[in-house]
Amino acid sequence: MQSLTPPVLSGAPHDIGHALGVLARPVMDDYMGQRGAWRALRPWRGHSFVKQLWQAALAAYPEYVAELKGIAAGLGWPVDDVFLWNCRGELIHNVPDGCTTLAVRARETRYIAHNEDGDPYLRDHAMLVDIRPTGKPGFISFYYPGSLPGHTFAVNRAGLVQTINNLRIVQPQAGVPRMVLARAVLDVRSIGAAHSVLAGNARASGFHHTLGCVGDERLLSIEATVLRCSVAPIELRSGHANHMTHSGSDQERQIVTASSLDRQNRVDRLLPALGEVNGANLLDVLFDKAPAGLPIYRDDPADPDDENTLASAVFTIGPTGVAFEVHRLRERCFENFITKDTQPRAVS
Repeated sequence: MQSLTPPVLSGAPHDIGHALGVLARPVMDDYMGQRGAWRALRPWRGHSFVKQLWQAALAAYPEYVAELKGIAAGLGWPVDDVFLWNCRGELIHNVPDGCTTLAVRARETRYIAHNEDGDPYLRDHAMLVDIRPTGKPGFISFYYPGSLPGHTFAVNRAGLVQTINNLRIVQPQAGVPRMVLARAVLDVRSIGAAHSVLAGNARASGFHHTLGCVGDERLLSIEATVLRCSVAPIELRSGHANHMTHSGSDQERQIVTASSLDRQNRVDRLLPALGEVNGANLLDVLFDKAPAGLPIYRDDPADPDDENTLASAVFTIGPTGVAFEVHRLRERCFENFITKDTQPRAVS
């Protein structure tokens, strides 16, 4: 299996964005050409709601708008189209971005494990990136071509782990797009600061965030949606697929696919049955092919949500840092140990 060695991208937001765009350029046109999501988005060009989303993003986080402008420059795409692509969750309620996350507290160790499910076209184009912004902790993240990093799985050098699960919110509102908020989380240094990002902004749609951090005993499950920012501390073991499950979630309209429901039910059955938890048996859960229903590990070309598992990640959060490994097609292709950096980084 070819190693997923992440390229290092550093500098100001536009510089980082430009480098991300250059990385995506070889596959972007073919990727978009076969995606029904992009065809569904194009009629939104110039729409007043998209302009409201732009203004909300610019007012809250101009640095990530600059990153998006850089991506557009690196791709050779119009900025408006890159922004549109990064608002797909607000504009297409049943956007095909899946995922399953497991979170476990075990003595002094905390585990977060995640299947990144997406467009099967990207199975041969999976990529990690090592982002080192000036004056920020920096992070390693799975990267979708043309998208802001952060809406997949990542760990930053402050020891903060974030994994994201798509929520299919039916009624978006004018606010900060969810991919901008997920990107903002990766620049903070604590779970509390991450919660402030999610709770302190008007949210245009919704994601589920699983958060853990070196030096903090907590693991948090956060459903950050249009109507609420619901926080559920994980006491022992928890899993999450692609629909809201917290108490009170029935107050907000969502789409629950058969795959999401089956994966949630399967995780809820498998996690309590594990003995002493470790990275290996969490991977066994992520690789599970259910005897009935739709599986956690997704490799069927006829998947009903048009998604396959692109990568599986396990984060082991310890006293001094995060052990991080990524598997692709069930084979390990990357591993690293991120020692918690307690000082802001200055990258020239």
